Amino acid sequence: MAVIRPLRPLRGGAERKAGQPARPVVQTRLQDLVVITGFSGAGKSTAMNVFEDAGYFCVDNLPPEMIRSLVELFVHQGSKVERAAVVSDVRGGVYFEALRAVVDDLDALGLTHHVLFLEAAEQTLVTRYKETRRRHPLAPEGSVAAGIASERALLAPFREHADLVIDTTGMTTAMLRGKIADELLPHKAAGRLALTFMSFGFKHGPPREEDLAFDVRFLANPHYELDLRELTGLDQAVVDYIARDGRLEEFYERLHGLLDFLLPQYVAEGKSHLVIAIGCTGGRHRSVAIAEHLAERYRENDDLDVAVAHRDVDKRPRGS
Repeated sequence: MAVIRPLRPLRGGAERKAGQPARPVVQTRLQDLVVITGFSGAGKSTAMNVFEDAGYFCVDNLPPEMIRSLVELFVHQGSKVERAAVVSDVRGGVYFEALRAVVDDLDALGLTHHVLFLEAAEQTLVTRYKETRRRHPLAPEGSVAAGIASERALLAPFREHADLVIDTTGMTTAMLRGKIADELLPHKAAGRLALTFMSFGFKHGPPREEDLAFDVRFLANPHYELDLRELTGLDQAVVDYIARDGRLEEFYERLHGLLDFLLPQYVAEGKSHLVIAIGCTGGRHRSVAIAEHLAERYRENDDLDVAVAHRDVDKRPRGS
């Protein structure tokens, strides 16, 4: 049997009065804690990704006793965590029965939190397991259906206390992401796409965090012009040199059309972060000029939160 230990208040506070919302017992920067639970195969990993993309501190497969410890860290005076999401389910074994008590403790502390419960029809869950060839955590040697039945019995009491129950039967990943964003995320986090245009140089290694990447080494290289070598794509003389043969303008005509189509699709999908990398040889001239141009073009779009980053612009060319 799991040992249920109450969360330890960090300072005294007024008790909750009947009919009145709880006042926080602790002083903390934590604004929202989401507990994600439900059936295995119902989409908990997708749900966690939604919160992670929105800037939440996320932890998967966390037993309730560890949630207690994590919350105590979050409400500690030195913590900078403002939003967090944790997944806790039957993989936690016997400790899962303590989850209800943990949620009750969050109520007692007056911490803003939500419980998201995901479920799906039995046949949908069975089909998803067959497609991934994974074993059900409650039936590692038996049938998936038997594991689902055991899980249903364990989850039934907790489902009734969830703030939001989502049946993911027939839902695509994009649909589930959108539903969660609409119901649980702050509107700004759900509605705006944080878009970063990042310049880089291939000679310094490929980017690691990009979602889309474009190679612009086909454009004229200012590095070979001595009077331009020490400059960067932030200088107009460099921009003029790159554009002198007309290929830059042709590239923009095609790239603008592609991005004008793609970006609204990513916003509609519920994507919160997108990095578009622009690469040239050294990362100081062509890629910098194009990243700046794109950031300027899309900065006025209300659906986008645009930033620009130049990874290699300060790396001096050899021989300079």
